[in-house]
Amino acid sequence: MIGLPRRILCGFLLTSLALPGAESDLQVRIQTGVVEGKAEGAVRAFLGIPYAAPPVGDLRWKPPAPALPWEGVRPAKEFGPRPMQPAVYKDMIFRDPGCSEDCLSLNVWTPVTDAKSRLPVMVWIFGGGFFAGGSSEQRQDGSHLAELGVVVVSMNYRLGLFGFFAHPDLIRESPYHAAGNYGLMDQLAAIRWVHDNISAFGGDPANVTIFGQSAGSFSVSALMASPLAKGLFQKAIGESGGAFFSRSLPQRPLATVAAEDAETVGKITGARTLADLRAIPAQALLDAVSKTSDGGRPRFGMDIDGYFLPESVPAIFAEGKQNAVPLLAGWNRDEGGLLLPENPPPTESMKKTAGDQFGDRANEFLALYPTDTEQRAARSGAEFAADRFIAFGTWAWIEAETRTGGQPIYRYRFDTAPPTDFFGVKKGVFHSAEIPYVFGEFDSEPQVPWTPEDREVSRLIQAYWTNFARTGDPNGPGLPDWPVYSPSTGWKVLHIDSPAAAQPDDFRPRYLFLAQEWEK
Repeated sequence: MIGLPRRILCGFLLTSLALPGAESDLQVRIQTGVVEGKAEGAVRAFLGIPYAAPPVGDLRWKPPAPALPWEGVRPAKEFGPRPMQPAVYKDMIFRDPGCSEDCLSLNVWTPVTDAKSRLPVMVWIFGGGFFAGGSSEQRQDGSHLAELGVVVVSMNYRLGLFGFFAHPDLIRESPYHAAGNYGLMDQLAAIRWVHDNISAFGGDPANVTIFGQSAGSFSVSALMASPLAKGLFQKAIGESGGAFFSRSLPQRPLATVAAEDAETVGKITGARTLADLRAIPAQALLDAVSKTSDGGRPRFGMDIDGYFLPESVPAIFAEGKQNAVPLLAGWNRDEGGLLLPENPPPTESMKKTAGDQFGDRANEFLALYPTDTEQRAARSGAEFAADRFIAFGTWAWIEAETRTGGQPIYRYRFDTAPPTDFFGVKKGVFHSAEIPYVFGEFDSEPQVPWTPEDREVSRLIQAYWTNFARTGDPNGPGLPDWPVYSPSTGWKVLHIDSPAAAQPDDFRPRYLFLAQEWEK
């Protein structure tokens, strides 16, 4: 048995005490006014709370400004609009009213009505490549996690052009001579909001865990690196991503990014000044950069702005300047997808990859990614695709923290393959496969034939995640032992499956090889 049954735990946590300044258990007074949430089973949900001013008009492409106060009771029963974005991922099913530039809201799920409870807080950052996603997805709903005795928060943040655009004029108008990274600063503003307001919901502002997946995990590593986030969180969880190696989301100097962004967006829109760009309606601007004549789409991501990120994330970690906190991180077994025998055959394809990418070290690469049979070559190809896509960057983040962080690290690999993906296709342990398990949200994908084993893995991972949020150690009664990731424990990795077990990292030589090649 993993922990207490939820009905017992929630019965223990729930009280009938109203929060200070509120007229009912569903009303909470925060710094900007009173919000009224709704009951969702054993928890209370407060949705769509503004944590910053609408980033519109002259506030477009500026750091988030303080939220505006309101009079009376503000309903907090519906999700706020998601950030501006094109429709790119069909498996993202939202419950909000649609896209809007006025998107800076957050959600709180709490299992208590007593403001003195001081429960651990888990702040979720969604993924989507920094150009898609939103906090209203059912599979990322915080209610089931909250039932386990934590306060869960999720936020929207600006994406794509609206969240990561840089321009020379933005540098000139900034008091910090910085531009871009607005989406990351939105996340930071939401975490500051948690620090200032979460005690009203029964959360402990001195026990905050940030956690995210994919671009959300990149964000967690960037928040660990940023001096602006110092002291605002005490633990970090990264699921499939780290800002250490990425060909699609590289970190480049601000001046380079600003010049390129200004030229690209100016050419697409015909606008040459910030005033002109800020005058373009949000949807028209999104449409312009999403439907270029060559079929491509500009990518906007984090830059080295000298403010949020004084240096690159790897450089900050290498110098030991990060916000060193206990870290739990890992990735999924089949992040790059499954590769089956094809034309050309996997063996031929892998040998070509070896020669093209590693030159005179091709044989070393092939020894680490075996190709002795076509089936083995296909598996090696899938594993290399996963490493190149996201696994190696996550490993490099974990490895950097082992060298300079001085805090406990727990590494995992999620090995449970869902019965199918959202569309009924068997894809192995694909990128994002763990999200419904982390949040216990199987009902959000009823078309997937979930099994009792899937639900058991979900109970397992939720217990590990919430234990870590409480104490910085995921271990607890009834759970398979999860050793600290270090040379003294043999670099053991917890393989999360049914059953779960910790094993030495058999692939470590691969990552050391890739580090020599890719971190030159």
